[in-house]
Amino acid sequence: MAIRFLVGVLLATLAGHAGTALTAWTPIFQGVDHAVGTNTPGGATFQNRQVAYFIRVDLRDPDVRLFSSPRLRNYIPNAAETPGYTVSDFLRTNRLQVAINANYFDPQEYYLRAGTPMDISGLSICEGTTVSAQENSANAAALLVTQDNQARIVHDNWPPASTTGVYTAVSGMYPILVNGVNTGYQYLNDSDFVHHVNPRTAIGLSEDRRHLFLLAIDGRQAGYSVGAYDWETAGWLLLAGAYDGINMDGGGSTTLVMQDSTGRPLRLNKPSAVADSGRERTVGSHFGIFARPVPGFINDVVATPDDTTAVITWNTTAPATTQVQYGLTTDLPLLTPPTSTLLTNHSVLLRDLSPARTYYFRALSEADGRKYASSNLVFTTTNYVTTGQLFDLDHPWTFTVGNLDGVPWTNPSYDDTAWTGSGPGLLWVDTRATGPLPEVQPRNTEMPPDPDNNGFPYVTYYFRTHFSFPPNVTGVSLILSNYLDDGAVFHLNGVEVQRLHLPGAPTDITHDTLAEGYSCEGGNATCPVVLTLTDTAAANLRPGDNVLAVEVHNYDRRSPDVTFGCALHYTQPAPRQPVLSIEWSSDGVTLSWDRQGFTLQSATEPSGLWTDVAGPVTTSPHTVTPSAGGAYYRLRQ
Repeated sequence: MAIRFLVGVLLATLAGHAGTALTAWTPIFQGVDHAVGTNTPGGATFQNRQVAYFIRVDLRDPDVRLFSSPRLRNYIPNAAETPGYTVSDFLRTNRLQVAINANYFDPQEYYLRAGTPMDISGLSICEGTTVSAQENSANAAALLVTQDNQARIVHDNWPPASTTGVYTAVSGMYPILVNGVNTGYQYLNDSDFVHHVNPRTAIGLSEDRRHLFLLAIDGRQAGYSVGAYDWETAGWLLLAGAYDGINMDGGGSTTLVMQDSTGRPLRLNKPSAVADSGRERTVGSHFGIFARPVPGFINDVVATPDDTTAVITWNTTAPATTQVQYGLTTDLPLLTPPTSTLLTNHSVLLRDLSPARTYYFRALSEADGRKYASSNLVFTTTNYVTTGQLFDLDHPWTFTVGNLDGVPWTNPSYDDTAWTGSGPGLLWVDTRATGPLPEVQPRNTEMPPDPDNNGFPYVTYYFRTHFSFPPNVTGVSLILSNYLDDGAVFHLNGVEVQRLHLPGAPTDITHDTLAEGYSCEGGNATCPVVLTLTDTAAANLRPGDNVLAVEVHNYDRRSPDVTFGCALHYTQPAPRQPVLSIEWSSDGVTLSWDRQGFTLQSATEPSGLWTDVAGPVTTSPHTVTPSAGGAYYRLRQ
């Protein structure tokens, strides 16, 4: 989250300065730096007001890996090649540290569901597999990189260059920087819209081939950044240190994203698509970077969670104190006591945590009067549980297609006997002439289409069912395994507990609200969508009779199908004691245990004085040297 603050400060500082400025490179990951450029328009170098966002990648860093959009799992030759994602979703799905849009693609439309098959143009190679071949002379400016990050730019990849040894490749539309020469000027009088002032995505490479540059120039936002010509884009690459550069797909698709310290995507630029619609575009081609955290005083922070405890370890470059700040929110309201002993290897045991919860934390150390803190990080506690099934996919539901806006239809006392129909899941409607698709079987109960929508399905279908739960509901989590097409809102005993692919709360969901996406590739209910209800959501569970109510919303008014089925399971905490085991070897005695959250103790007699083993020792395994008189060991919590 610090990067968002940094960018804002940089832009505010530069706004008052004349001329063109590029901030100092700021490390955001090991081998990956970030900078922001701004300009005063009208000069010889830049004609238009622009804000340019840069990433510089050190290809000699041994931990840097490059990645591009992979091929569809069910790829059919000569058809669509990649699953479409927003750049943020691409980064999140592949756990990348940085991502940007890449090759030109057939847009179809711009706000498609995640996983929609896409047809991309130009060469694209992912982890040694050719995803898209170079089909013709269009979109033929390519970045080719070997597995050991030896990179080159081919300005005109037609006829195609050899891809032997190429591990990663993406392609741009045309070159704008060739051997240090700005070739973008040649497009000044070109009437093609792509050569006009637009948001821009570009990739550059330094002369020594050590540094790779990713560039996003924002546009179509008056007073902030209007966009760039080709020659201006090349000028920014030159300013950053590039020797060769290519113009990638741009416009509303231009999006540059990094991973924040908790693993979530953080947009560095302001895409014009987001400014217009509030949503990133779904694009067909991406380029990403894997990298390690930036080394600092605090390094190698690791969380090892259990159900109600977690061990946090890290090391420091000099002896320092040990403390952890943590909590269920990023405010980190809880703080462990600081230690007075100065160490380089640190370990803190967090106690009294809740099972199956996500916690945020950071490591704190102090040395020589200076305080150090890691980034905000995250872990999720485990849950030792008993499990059971409440009902399966063929469980019966009542359903209706009537407009229930303002009707308390989710309440347990609501009378649904007059609803349209009932039957076991899966419940479905499919208006395609070919009938139900075999991959989305078993479909048990057919529902009616909307005669007022040219025979397509209704936008919304409503479902209700009853189930019974035993008397003890303490600590229960509910697990819903759904086959769903497309979005849904789930209600338990009259209380909303989950939204999926619909606008978030507090936005009201009405009978006419369309889903914003879907879960399975291709938009059909071909994969299980698993939801887990814990804490507040599961607290609405009652002993005895319960009502689960679900409203399913179609993605498009002309989408031909709606499908819904749900299997309901539960889990309940089942505390488990650790097992302490001992193994002899020539190096000594190794003690190990199978649960976290315990501290190793020793004594000379079973009834003697038990003391913590020096450290203290909170992580398994631990090797000790046997004493002459022997020793006993146990774990304390």
